[in-house]
Amino acid sequence: MDDRKVIYYTDELNDEFSTAQIEPIKIDENYVYIHDSLFKKFTHFFWYRIVATPIAFCYVKFKFHHKIVGRKAFRECKDKGYFMYGNHTQIVGDPFIPNMLNFPRHDYIIVHPNNVSMPMLGKVTPSLGALPLPDDKGAYRNFLKAIETHIQRKHTVVVYPEAHIWPYYTGIRPFPDTSFSYPAKLDAPVYCFTNTYHKRRHGREPKIITYIDGPFYPDHELPPRMRKHDLRERVYNAMKERAKLSTHVQIRYIKREAEND
Repeated sequence: MDDRKVIYYTDELNDEFSTAQIEPIKIDENYVYIHDSLFKKFTHFFWYRIVATPIAFCYVKFKFHHKIVGRKAFRECKDKGYFMYGNHTQIVGDPFIPNMLNFPRHDYIIVHPNNVSMPMLGKVTPSLGALPLPDDKGAYRNFLKAIETHIQRKHTVVVYPEAHIWPYYTGIRPFPDTSFSYPAKLDAPVYCFTNTYHKRRHGREPKIITYIDGPFYPDHELPPRMRKHDLRERVYNAMKERAKLSTHVQIRYIKREAEND
């Protein structure tokens, strides 16, 4: 439970309100994104399916009475790898919720290096599907290859395009089209999911209802450089419409007025 009632912000694109303080490791060309050994495949299955999936189900069901609307949309891409984009509003819930949306798919989430830098848990998160953002060109090549490999293997790559966590925020913040270059380049379908908040009769935590929209496909009539922007616009507009369905504000976000010199 986040006990903050009001949060003041100045920059919708860059302000971060997670309470976690972690010193990130450097993700360089030596970082291994894809593990194909039998042992690594076993550890992935164990941590992801045996440990994390039941925990995720219990966490979102009992804490948030989680409900999913529109799951049938995934049927259109049941034989393909695809991308999912969502709003970034839960510190613990955001790694768990994608796992519930398209079960039994294996989801791989693009994350900040903080997520693989935590003591102990940072050793496990790669087995849970964490794909940390690279810090140099060598790592970037490996990162892009890993994304392509997961799409080819009919997995899901999850992106939180807002990048920064705003707990319980009920709007959709502006986000750049940068991360949409992945599906545009790979000609892969895109879904978006929007977590909305609703007052419960009992309990302090709100109910989360997740709405799924898509699939959205890259528009081949557009020049390659415009396809990512077009995907961003369609996803952003769909999420903005869904966000209007929230009926409860857990934390108020107030923009600070610019100070005069």
